[in-house]
Amino acid sequence: MGDRLRVVVWNEFQHEQESDCVRAVYPNGIHNAIAEGLRELDEGLDVGTATLQEPEHGLSVERLAETDVLLWWGHKAHEQVSDALVDAVQRRALEGMGLIVLHSGHYSKIFKRLMGTSCSLTWREAGERERLWVCNPGHPIAAGIETFIELENEEMYGEPFGVPTPDEQVFISWFEGGEVFRSGNCYTRGNGKIFYFRPGHESYPTYYDTSIKRVLANAVRWAAPQGRWVDSCPNVTESRERIGD
Repeated sequence: MGDRLRVVVWNEFQHEQESDCVRAVYPNGIHNAIAEGLRELDEGLDVGTATLQEPEHGLSVERLAETDVLLWWGHKAHEQVSDALVDAVQRRALEGMGLIVLHSGHYSKIFKRLMGTSCSLTWREAGERERLWVCNPGHPIAAGIETFIELENEEMYGEPFGVPTPDEQVFISWFEGGEVFRSGNCYTRGNGKIFYFRPGHESYPTYYDTSIKRVLANAVRWAAPQGRWVDSCPNVTESRERIGD
């Protein structure tokens, strides 16, 4: 695996090309803003990017095989992601690749596949204040974060959130309009670690926030593979011990 973690930031990269207001916030795309933040905070990461429009959506089987942690941002083009890629990402996650699903990626094919649930929620886009409370201060994803992170403008996500109960809960959000939401959820699927992190609406500069960048860098390290397990379902015809004595 080497000393440097190999990270890929995937983004459907449509809002930035179609909307002037989104392009003004992320002129080089959300994926590049996230990648730059990771490189800034952790020199031990080898960070690349991929987008929906690239051949094989930028994630060939060969590239996935070399990826330690994949970050996923999607919103309006979930259905354009090929089922073959979803199969491939699921397979790598079960083998041990880390997966960090961001904001509206909650409704992506891959997150719904791995959760096995609807992953639905309530939402409102009103540019309201979000306060992400650290509810597990000893967790490595929360390292360097104070009691809460406050974002002046964000899209609201509210409960109920149609996901399985997290293995670990790192953040819970409160919104100016009164809703709360489970915003930092950890899961294990097979040999892989999955982290869902809520903030990151395309119209707001969330991914430039120092604390958000820190959470993502921490999450990459937390999700790093602990090994690799290939689920090949072998037929073991020879026993290690004598059978029938």
